Amino acid sequence: MALPTPSLLSSCSVYRLNPLFFSPRTRLIRPTLFCWNPRRVHRKFFSAMALENEVFTSPETAKSFDFASEERIYKWWESQGFFKPSFDRGGDPFVIPMPPPNVTGSLHMGHAMFVTLEDIMVRYFRMKGRPALWVPGTDHAGIATQLVVERMLASEGIKRTELSREDFTKRVWEWKEKYGGTITNQIRRLGASCDWSREHFTLDEQLSRAVVEAFVKLHEKGLIYQGSYMVNWSPSLQTAVSDLEVEYSEEPGSLYYIKYRVAGGSRSDYLTIATTRPETLFGDTAIAVHPEDERYSKYIGRQAIVPLTFGRHVPIIADRHVDKEFGTGVLKISPGHDHNDYNIARKLGLPILNVMNKDGTLNEVAGLYSGLDRFEARKKLWSDLEESGLAEKKEPHKLRVPRSQRGGEVIEPLVSKQWFVTMDLLAEKALHAVEKGELTILPEKFDKTYKHWLTNIKDWCISRQLWWGHRIPVWYIVGKDSEEDYIVARNAEEALTKAQAQYGESVEIYQDPDVLDTWFSSALWPFSTLGWPDVSTADFKRFYPTTILETGHDILFFWVARMVMMGIEFTGKVPFSYVYLHGLIRDSQGRKMSKTLGNVIDPLDTIKEYGTDALRFTLSLGTAGQDLNLSTERLTSNKAFTNKLWNAGKFVLQNLPNNSDGSAWELLLAKKFDTEESLLKLPLAECWVVSELHELIDTVSTSYDKFFFGDAGREIYDFFWGDFADWYIEASKTRLYHSGNISVASTAQGVLLYVFENILKLLHPFMPFVTEELWQALPYRRQALIVSPWPDTSLPRDTKSIKRFQNLQSLTRAIRNVRAEYSVEPAKRISASIVASADVLDYISNEKQVLASLSRLDLENVHFTGSPPDDAKQSVHLVAGEGLEAYLPLVDMVDVSAEVQRLSKRLTKMQSEYDALVARLNAPSFIEKAPDEVVRGVREKASDTEEKISLTKSRLSLLQATISISS
Repeated sequence: MALPTPSLLSSCSVYRLNPLFFSPRTRLIRPTLFCWNPRRVHRKFFSAMALENEVFTSPETAKSFDFASEERIYKWWESQGFFKPSFDRGGDPFVIPMPPPNVTGSLHMGHAMFVTLEDIMVRYFRMKGRPALWVPGTDHAGIATQLVVERMLASEGIKRTELSREDFTKRVWEWKEKYGGTITNQIRRLGASCDWSREHFTLDEQLSRAVVEAFVKLHEKGLIYQGSYMVNWSPSLQTAVSDLEVEYSEEPGSLYYIKYRVAGGSRSDYLTIATTRPETLFGDTAIAVHPEDERYSKYIGRQAIVPLTFGRHVPIIADRHVDKEFGTGVLKISPGHDHNDYNIARKLGLPILNVMNKDGTLNEVAGLYSGLDRFEARKKLWSDLEESGLAEKKEPHKLRVPRSQRGGEVIEPLVSKQWFVTMDLLAEKALHAVEKGELTILPEKFDKTYKHWLTNIKDWCISRQLWWGHRIPVWYIVGKDSEEDYIVARNAEEALTKAQAQYGESVEIYQDPDVLDTWFSSALWPFSTLGWPDVSTADFKRFYPTTILETGHDILFFWVARMVMMGIEFTGKVPFSYVYLHGLIRDSQGRKMSKTLGNVIDPLDTIKEYGTDALRFTLSLGTAGQDLNLSTERLTSNKAFTNKLWNAGKFVLQNLPNNSDGSAWELLLAKKFDTEESLLKLPLAECWVVSELHELIDTVSTSYDKFFFGDAGREIYDFFWGDFADWYIEASKTRLYHSGNISVASTAQGVLLYVFENILKLLHPFMPFVTEELWQALPYRRQALIVSPWPDTSLPRDTKSIKRFQNLQSLTRAIRNVRAEYSVEPAKRISASIVASADVLDYISNEKQVLASLSRLDLENVHFTGSPPDDAKQSVHLVAGEGLEAYLPLVDMVDVSAEVQRLSKRLTKMQSEYDALVARLNAPSFIEKAPDEVVRGVREKASDTEEKISLTKSRLSLLQATISISS
């Protein structure tokens, strides 16, 4: 029984959807549909592997690739152990530590981006024969996880503080066991071929041991200390938060103008200060003006009275950091509640006053306002200032508000006692790693960002006031000053032993209640996941240092640089050779995705509609380090690409020998095209496509090696769609269906199989599911595509054949364009005279069937000659290239008389439009009054119309001459 004729999606529709992906030569190709000979009988067959595992389907039986089969394929890969590094082919290991997503996380496009790019890398180098290891894992996400569990408890009517620390952490672990695997399961859905047998969690026993060891070693070297400094404080969470967990948003607010009287002056002697946070005035320790501001120079060195503080005086000082143009040019310095003020105060030796409690209420320093919430205090304070005559005015002002990334509350700059890491010495080594070429950052533009941050680095606050996380390995002595007397140890037993040796057997100790910043543990990720601090483990010896770290450019400072510093400090080696930074995913309009804007695209929904391969291919075509605008048009286009690939596989399969025909397959599999001798024996079309394939393999391999994935994807796309599907498949039909020569047909079969299987290999890292499905459908596959060898490079190519086939393509395009211009019916066959030199005619005439098939020519009326034909004046003359021309008789293409009438009417209409445009341009009132862009538009339209008139006249003259000659 013959299978129904399948059809491929017209390439034209995809060009309209996504022209970005096509090279100029591809765009010129008119789309053609695959056409099967309905008289051929095709039999279903599968590869032995597919039959044995019952995992795969074939284009022989499925109309299109079924996205539902992706999970089945993934489970089969994993069950076969393909994700584990193999040393069978030797080579240096290729190792990627996965950026651990938060255990509370759910898949978003940022995850989809890093999974796609890292999986492309690991699949490519796995096929190249290198032992490839992609280490997966999740981060315990201290603040985020504690928030989630606190909200869960609140829904049960329980507050965290009502539980003991042990009971609370027990509830968190229960939550983690129940929901913590969500993100990893979703990452699997993207096709991530990481070694799940090596999956880690930052609170695992081994990783926790590494964290404690790192803290102890840094403290022993004097690089960890305790002190009171300015931090980002979260009042509701009651903890310090990292800079990365603070997001700034533009919000409407107010600028308050407050009068500060000058001590000892008259009632007219006062300074007006503009501030967005009047409640912090109780923490003022100075008033600053610019030293060159003549308005206030007379007050420098005097004292100002802080309003509503019962006469507290602060000095009026000069400082060049004051912006004379902002507000009134007078700055109140509240070093306990502003990062900039804090730095100024430390530089000038000013006292630091804290007016805020840890819960966001004002403390006793605020006097009568003590106990009020910071925002309530702001309202009451302003009201009281108005009553006392010290409020000058309040005006709307756009504020840059720091909010907690986790809870959304306004973050409070606050001086707090915390643990810090001294960063200068660590940063210096990390800087040298880039300068000496031990670490390469891709793209290079981020070198400056990396160096700027490390040369202007601040000490790192590593303590957090949470219950979930790595407990700080510090123990205090009961009855002693905690800042002076403490023990750093690896565990409680060691701490007690040390304390007893120093303070006596009866000493009592208690552990610091704080935990370490989540980024502290993740800074150790590349080596802690491989066994450190035990450097004798097999994994550490084999796989450290790792090869590349891939992540978003927005955490270059907060995570990547810290990993470099910690890696050098604890292992003596840079933890990876390369850092690859991707951009952010934005919507089609370039806006950041947010629930507020309603423009969030869910990867799982996208996979259901477009397939994982289409999503991955779309994400991978961006440029390293640059943000990517994601649109449904691009996804639709790449879904069509998946379908095109599937139907190409259908065509190849249906035109291969029957699976049971052993002799035919023995002959087919014996065909090799990897030597110059075998290549030059091929007919022109076959020699061209194999040569282009060999060129593609080299180009794409180079792009992969340089991590230019966007370039690699576009190169494969252009070759498959343009060269293979639109040209060679169509050309192969003349060999398969019309040659009448078994040898010629067998050669075409061999080339189809050879080119298609190599396309699958090149494309597999981008689109693993559909390529593996198609690979398994090809007979006699001895191994899975995921572990098959990468194509050899530096294979032969014949430049003469490439040039000759390009001439044939140019001729075909020219004929197609004329057919389109004269609206010749697609099915209609026309005559043609091909005029060229003897050498060109020789190879063009040998491909007469291909030319006729691709150009819809009448095979019996295609003539090859060295001079123009007798009916040249009644034909459309084409110049396809140097020394290659064609003449297409008009009478074959159109009803000449009817076309003359149509064009005459069209010419009359265009002439009227042109005359109207010229008259408009000649009118002085129009030129003088109309906007420049309108005038320019009319001129351009007139010029276009004039050009169309000229072309129409030429065509009309040719048609009229044809009628005249015929008469």
